[in-house]
Formats: sequence, C-alpha cells, structure tokens
Amino acid sequence: MKIDIVTDTFAPDVNGVAMTLGRLTEGLRVRGHQVHVIHTGAEAKRGESCASALALPGYKEVRVGLPKPFELRTRWLKKRPDVIYVATEGLLGLSALNAAKTLGIPVASGFHTNFHEYMRQYRMGLLEPVALAYLKRFHEDADCTLVPSGDMVNRLKSQGFENVHLLGRGVDTGLFSPAKRCESLRAEWGARLGTPVAVMVGRVAPEKNFELGIEVFELLRTKVPDVRCVVVGDGPLRAKLEEAHPWIHFAGVRTGEDLARHYASADLLVFPSETETFGNVLLEGMASGLVTVSYDYAAAELYVRSGVNGFKAEKGDVEAFKEHAVAGLAVGQGGELRMAARDTAEALGWERVVGEFECRLTELAGPGLERRKAKSKMKKRPKYSCRTVFVSDIHLGTPDSKADEVVEFLKHISCEKLVLNGDIVDGWALKRNGRWTSRHSRVVRKVLKMTEKDETEVLYLRGNHDEILERFLPMSFGSIKFLREHIHQGANGKRYLVVHGDGFDSVSTDHKWLAVVGAVGYDFLLNLNRLYNKWRAWRGKEYFSLSKRVKAKVKGAVCFVDKYEDLLQNLARKRKCDGIICGHIHTPEDKQVGDCHYLNSGDWVESLTAIIEHHDGRMELVEYEEFIDRLRRERLEQDGSVTVVAAQEPVADDLSAEARTLSTSAA
Repeated sequence: MKIDIVTDTFAPDVNGVAMTLGRLTEGLRVRGHQVHVIHTGAEAKRGESCASALALPGYKEVRVGLPKPFELRTRWLKKRPDVIYVATEGLLGLSALNAAKTLGIPVASGFHTNFHEYMRQYRMGLLEPVALAYLKRFHEDADCTLVPSGDMVNRLKSQGFENVHLLGRGVDTGLFSPAKRCESLRAEWGARLGTPVAVMVGRVAPEKNFELGIEVFELLRTKVPDVRCVVVGDGPLRAKLEEAHPWIHFAGVRTGEDLARHYASADLLVFPSETETFGNVLLEGMASGLVTVSYDYAAAELYVRSGVNGFKAEKGDVEAFKEHAVAGLAVGQGGELRMAARDTAEALGWERVVGEFECRLTELAGPGLERRKAKSKMKKRPKYSCRTVFVSDIHLGTPDSKADEVVEFLKHISCEKLVLNGDIVDGWALKRNGRWTSRHSRVVRKVLKMTEKDETEVLYLRGNHDEILERFLPMSFGSIKFLREHIHQGANGKRYLVVHGDGFDSVSTDHKWLAVVGAVGYDFLLNLNRLYNKWRAWRGKEYFSLSKRVKAKVKGAVCFVDKYEDLLQNLARKRKCDGIICGHIHTPEDKQVGDCHYLNSGDWVESLTAIIEHHDGRMELVEYEEFIDRLRRERLEQDGSVTVVAAQEPVADDLSAEARTLSTSAA
C-alpha cells in the first residue's frame, strides 16, 4: 500500500505520539508498504516532508502545524496514496482531512491526546465543551478513529463519537529491560547500594498532574529519608519545580539507550497523570522491571493487576494513590511483583500492534488498492486506438495550463494523426512574464515521442496566442506540419474544416488591444479562481470554475458564443464541408445543426476536453477524467475475458476490429 501519515509531531520529538508513529511507520515499511510522513519537524529524512509550524507560546516543545490544503491536494493528485492516517487534530491535520475528502481518499484518524481535558489543567475549563465539539467534528469526517485503549473507546462512544476502533500499543522489551540498570548513574543521583529511587517520566506540564507527583515524592521522603527522586523530561513547569524542590534530580529529556538506563536504574515509577489516552510510560516502566503506581484507566486498566504486577488506584482517589506509592517503595529489587511486571510487558510487542494497524488501513484502502492495481495494469496494456485526436488551447507558459493532464491523456492514446488546433503555447503570457516550467516541456517531449515512436502525424494550427507562427506558415519539421487551417477527411468520407477560430472573433481580429486586455482579465479571473478553490479545498468542497459560470450566466457571453458558432458553421458550408472543428473560446461542444456538425475541442485550462475520431469516422468529445475512468473500467472488465468493454460505454461500442484485436492479444 501507499500510505501517507500527517502529524504535528514525529521523531526526533520525545513524546508518546512521536514514539508510537515511529514504531508504526518502521513496522509498515518492514512489511513492504510505501510510507510517507508529513510532519512539522525542522528536517525531513527520506520518506518524509516538512510542514510549517508554530510553537505554542510558553510551551516550545509543542508545535502546531499550519494548514497546507493546496500543497497536500497537489501532492495527492500526483502521488495518490491508498489511505491516509491523520495522527493529530491541529490545523495541518484538518487541512489534510479536507483535502483527502475532496479527492475521495480514505482517511483514518488517531485520537492520541485528550486535548479537551487539558483545558482544565490550564484553567480554561469553560473552553472544554468547545474543544470537545471540535474534536468530535474532526473525527466525524474521518472514515474511522483509532484509539489506544478500551477505556478511550467507551468514553468516546459515550460522548457521541462514531466508527471508533481500538489500536493497542506495544513496548520494545529489548530496549527497556532490567538489564540496563546502571550503578554509576544511580551514584550520580546520590543513591547508594540498596537506596530506593522513585522516578517520574514524561512532559513536565500541568496536564501530567505533576502537583500530585511532587506530593508523593515528599511523602516518600518522610517514610524513607534516604529515597532519591528523579524527574525525566522537560516542559513549561520544569524551571519552577526545579527551583522550588532542589532535592529532586531533574534529568531533562532522555532518549533511546539513555532513557532505558534511567528507567532500569530506578525502583518505583510514579505515574499520576489522569489525562492519558494510553500511557506508553507505564509499559516502558513495567518492561524495565519497575514497580508502577498509576490510576486505573487506559494502559493500567488493560495490563496492571494491582498487587500482582503493579499498583493502581481508582481515578481521582489521591489518598489510595499515595498509599500504593508507599507500598510500592517497599518492594525490594528482584521481587515477584517486579518480575511479573516484566513478564506482562514481554507479551506486548510492537509486531502485533503494527499488524492490527496494517489490517485496519488495508480494510479502508480496499477500493483505492483496486484502482491502483487497475492503473498499473493499464500501463501494461495497449493504448486506446483511434484514428485522430484534436486538442486545442493548452496555453503552455501559464500557471493554469493542465500540462500534466495533457501528457497523461496522450499516454493512453494511440492515433494516426494528432491535430494541435491553436493556442498550444501562450506567447502573450510569456511576453507578460509568464513562466515556462518542466511540466510544459513534458508536453513537447510527449508530442515528439509520438512522432518518433508511434509514427504519429502531427499538425500544428496557429492560434491567436501563438500567432508568431503566422510569419513562417506553412512549414514542416519531419512529421510535424505547421498550418493556418486544415481540411480533415474522416474515415467515413465526411469532410471537416479545422481552424482555431480566432478569425471569427471580432475582438481578436479588429480590436487586438482589447483582446489583450481581455486576456489579462481572464488571467486575473483564473488567479482569483485558484485562490477561491484553495479555500473550497480547505472546506472539503469540489473544484468550481468561475469563468464557466460567467460564460453560462452573462447574457453577452452567451450571445457571443452563439454568434461565433453560427459564423463557423456558415464557413464550413461555404467550403463544402460536413462539419467544422475549432477551439479558441474554451467552450467544448458537439452538436449537429442542420447539415453541419459543429465541434469545439474546449481547452486544457478548465474543461480538459478533446475530440477523438474513431476508426469508423465517428467523432466524440471526451472529458479527461471521465475518459481515463472509462478506460480503467474497460480494462478491469477485460481481465479473464476477450471483451474489450461493457456495451453501454460509447467508446467501447464503436471500437474497430483493429482495436479489438490489440486488446484481445493483451488480455
């Protein structure tokens, strides 16, 4: 599978979410999946990319990713994943959720942190319902929500969350082990042989209930004056607590082997937090052979049997928590309880969790996987065979040119003749500081490749935006001919006059300065449209064309199009042709008016349309996405059969014997 993960936190960040995502990502890659992580870190390794972020004021350890709906949508259009996992509910995650929803990509969300409960810890309890409502709305838009404990599943369901599923957690018992105990480290803490050490591990912040933790440390000192107290981690409360309690050793952030040594060198883990969705710290402490003291929810509810492999108190029962801490300190090194804690942890490897995660994502990605397999098969099948393709108004050199889609369309086509009917290159835009990019060059390379590899005849008819060609016409370069107009003889004997059509636009011919002004206005409208659709993508809405709406609604524009079509039809009749094929006005059309067949190939800025002549001479106006989807359905139905495509599909109905032979041999 192709999997994208979007998160505000990832390695080298030190927190439970980053650690969990690191394990899941590594596990999926080992299983052969392509995983790309989009995070807010300063550096991106292979298989990662960075997003801009802001640190929370006074809490630099927590970064909030900024929204990037357009960038994500662009990435997923080019490299569509089978499924997306949005791990955090910030602005970056919201923009990812909306972009994925717009593109129809399945999304799983992760509920890793009880942000709404944090409001109370930061004296903003009035905002808790607002935060909960936001989280609920966020996860409703995902296809499923994965949470780390049964306790959280039940709590979220009781609060109205839907499609909530359990995804447990694991622990690396190779890294976290009693064997990592280090007497020299204990000596740094002032602990002699046999001196008990109590430790708290985690973010030094109000939501971790450090106030109770300090009270427990003070109680333990009254019971065992020789006890040493250690805090591993960093956060906004550290400086204040360090100044107020100089007898506590603050070790700061520790990772990897260093963190494992700090765990194993202690004896008692005090874990007073009441806001965990799981509590990875608890499993790491148990794997390290510590006596753990926690509240009975999340990980403790699942894995701790009080008095057997640890101690736990009812959530909120402060006195019981303190009593358990005192009892835990009395458990000597190597006691049965500590060995039982290690035995419990050894059964909780990450391999099982990664397998559960893989199964859940595979279930969500089912339809997308089938589409990708079909697309992969398409590349191995013969191209769709037709006689002639007519394309116009690509406008290479402008930011709104859909050059990538042009290349993709031509990749699936095998034709005897390709007619580029004007405005392929936008000379006007290039004069106005337009930008030619590698995407535009790909179109040129693709056309040249068709002439060389497929021996396709290419006719390039000049338009008004590429009128610089006028002074050189007619001319030819190998199989490419440059012309003003062309009479096309169809396979069924019908004659079509092919012209760009700007000669029948009075503004373009008689008032060129006004046409240039109009082009600038059109560019402005496209720029406005681009910004508007960024906003629509962020809201999870589909693409909308302002210019199409203007053409459809403005009476003057409608009258202009009607007059334009009439003039061209009359020209076709004068030339004794059965029809006319044009472009210019970016309005695709296929209609029979009396004895004249009027065809307009549209454009590759907004409509993304072209005209195909089939081998029997029938002309068809096709739209890019619909045509590609049709080919995919056709080739899916081909599997195991010599049938080219379902009978109801217009393209399939009229396939020639030649095309059928090609397709049958491929199957």
